[in-house]
Amino acid sequence: MDLVSELKQGKRRAIARAISAIENDEKEAKALIKRIFKNSGKSITIGITGPAGAGKSTLINKTSLELKKLGYKTAVLAIDPTSHITGGAILGDRVRMTESTDSGTYIRSMASRGATGAISSSLRNSIRILEFAGFDPIIIESVGAGQTEVDISRIVDVTVVVFNPNTGDNIQTIKAGLSEIGDVYLINKSDLQGANQLFDSVRDFIGMSDTNPTIMLTSAKSNKGITELAKKLKELVEAKRKTKKSQEQSRLEAELKDIVLNNVKNKVSTMLDSSNTFAKYLKKVQSRELDPFEAAEKISKMIK
Repeated sequence: MDLVSELKQGKRRAIARAISAIENDEKEAKALIKRIFKNSGKSITIGITGPAGAGKSTLINKTSLELKKLGYKTAVLAIDPTSHITGGAILGDRVRMTESTDSGTYIRSMASRGATGAISSSLRNSIRILEFAGFDPIIIESVGAGQTEVDISRIVDVTVVVFNPNTGDNIQTIKAGLSEIGDVYLINKSDLQGANQLFDSVRDFIGMSDTNPTIMLTSAKSNKGITELAKKLKELVEAKRKTKKSQEQSRLEAELKDIVLNNVKNKVSTMLDSSNTFAKYLKKVQSRELDPFEAAEKISKMIK
């Protein structure tokens, strides 16, 4: 049986192989997406982001179990932006999520390889693999690292931002772009001191915004607020289904532009490496005969 047929049956090994191909083998990835693309774009995606140590993995583990009770078949892609040195993804997420894995949730750690552009490409296609294998919704977990969570919020349908009272700079973090992206803001580890004050601060800062997000207190450790969170996610997931088609159209436009620009960039880069014209103008810039802007303009005119 071939890989696509096994994927259709939701076989774990086939899913793992397919996502590895998406991450590591461009030729195989293209062939695979070509075969499954027509059946993609229907699953709802939930992005869960926030600082390291916010308790996202345990929270996702418990929430996945609740979503299963509500009739959903959930998969989780955990993106680790810290592991680009080795190129691999940390396994800690899987260890913390064993309970939901046993109940049928599919969990995969992915390395972002330190590049936000690479996240979007491999992430989009990994989502397509999981969709094809029958998962819906698909949860994307990311460590809150600068621009990463904002980029991910452009790919997902529902965004959940997780904070905990231990991180002293939460409000500063919120101000740095997170205030616009969340559909739900969670104060997790709410059994810790300072949780209520943080809840009030987040509510005062974000609650009055135009998007009118939900702000909740949760504790994965004591299961507080987890059932309510799952119900809220169900409500958001079903609401997003109605606008999914138009959302998908604009995402495909952005994706196509990304791919075309990337192809053109690679083509031009290869061309410049072997171009006598480029070498000639480079020498002129290096000897200060021409400034870089003028030289670039002359080179650009020669590119057909």
